[in-house]
Amino acid sequence: MVKLAEQANIKTRGLTELEARFTWRLDRVARYLSSFVSVIRRARRIVIEETPDIIHANSIRAGLVMSAATIGLGVPVIWHAHDILPRHPLSSAVRLFAAARSRNRILAVSNAVAVRFRGVLLRPFARRVPVTVVHNAVDLNRFSPDPASRLAIRRALGFGGDQPLVAIVGQLTPRKGQLELIEAFAKVTHEIHNATLLIIGEALFNRDEGYAKQLSRTVATLGLSNRVCFLGARDDVPKLLQAIDVLSVNSHEEPFALSALEGLASGCAVLATAVGGTPEMIQHSANGWLVKAGDQKSLGESLLKLLRDRDLRERLGRQARHDVAVRFTIETFISQILSLYRAAGECITMPRRKSAQTLEVKLSAD
Repeated sequence: MVKLAEQANIKTRGLTELEARFTWRLDRVARYLSSFVSVIRRARRIVIEETPDIIHANSIRAGLVMSAATIGLGVPVIWHAHDILPRHPLSSAVRLFAAARSRNRILAVSNAVAVRFRGVLLRPFARRVPVTVVHNAVDLNRFSPDPASRLAIRRALGFGGDQPLVAIVGQLTPRKGQLELIEAFAKVTHEIHNATLLIIGEALFNRDEGYAKQLSRTVATLGLSNRVCFLGARDDVPKLLQAIDVLSVNSHEEPFALSALEGLASGCAVLATAVGGTPEMIQHSANGWLVKAGDQKSLGESLLKLLRDRDLRERLGRQARHDVAVRFTIETFISQILSLYRAAGECITMPRRKSAQTLEVKLSAD
């Protein structure tokens, strides 16, 4: 993100990475609090030097930091909530801190994120801490159907034009559900012998390396070595989506799955778990297919249905592309964000400078 800003000749200021996670370990809580104090001090110096009119904090943690760093400075802070708050005592502390400052605004990527952020605690403070939902957007030029390139992409991967291809895209981690998908896919191969599953992504953190190894062991144990391909991290995901038949988003929880949105934009038949913000973009049997999270029987049956019914896949794909083009464009996203900036700016009693300036802060993913 910093590189993109610099390429656009936008001034950037850096903060040290914040160490903070939801945990029950008191020794880690103490270390995380120390990290917060250090980052808050640095952030306050930057705010005083740059005098922004609005601060867009691009995570819940960044929102906490910038709200603390701007106490007494009168700067509105927009907390961009990309994640569903876990059920944890610290989540209540986050909500209380959000309500402690009247210039905070919450920007949620889905209604599911908004509802969980409010919880029971913030319901009485709806006017004091406004929560606005702006769904993520997708680049319709980058993610688009391309039937003309489908065969060439498949051949480059070593597959035939009619070979059934299923894919799952994302970080290799238990919450993404790759293991359950492999187990369901094993039953699919009993009926469709040449079906292939592409697992796109890699383990990003040390704690997930063991999970990645477990996936490989499971594939070997189930005798799927010729039917499951681990492609690792790829920079050609838009092309891969043009080549597959079904995209599975088998997550246990999703704030608003970008992989699902990209699949819809690409005209894929998207099979997803009905969790978090996913039902806000996918309507079952209309522009995609939804299953209950953890229901492997339904997952396997739905895979079989979609792989066997080409007309159904094509109908879902056409409607998916249409719906994304209507609801989730970059232009719509930018318009809604600008409206939020204007609303946040109205709470400024004295103009801080003649031309408005927004400081965006991203510390790390929540």
